[in-house]
Amino acid sequence: MAHYLLAVHSVAEIDEFGSYGSREEMDEALEATGAFNERLRAEGYWVFAGGLAPVSTATVVDGRSETPEMTDGPYLESKEVIAGFWVIDAPDLDVALKLAAAGSKACRGTVEVRPFDGLG
Repeated sequence: MAHYLLAVHSVAEIDEFGSYGSREEMDEALEATGAFNERLRAEGYWVFAGGLAPVSTATVVDGRSETPEMTDGPYLESKEVIAGFWVIDAPDLDVALKLAAAGSKACRGTVEVRPFDGLG
């Protein structure tokens, strides 16, 4: 088994309903995502997952110099940001991709799949 990051992409600018068009759409997506989370647990793929606070809460830290620099906001200016993620344990990339497709459908966002490099 290998660990994979399933990163959920969303629009950077959100309103009271997140990136969804209405309260109803947001509630449906949250319910479907909860069911997907339960599926991951039940089938033994679950490692960890979480949603992220709005990008406006981000702080970029650059500690490469003697005095660390801290900048408010995201590192890159982008129309899309990572809104949440799952870390799963899957036997291979094919399974990870199938799970990502189900997660994408549940949360109604695109999902990027990346294997961990195994160095950690």
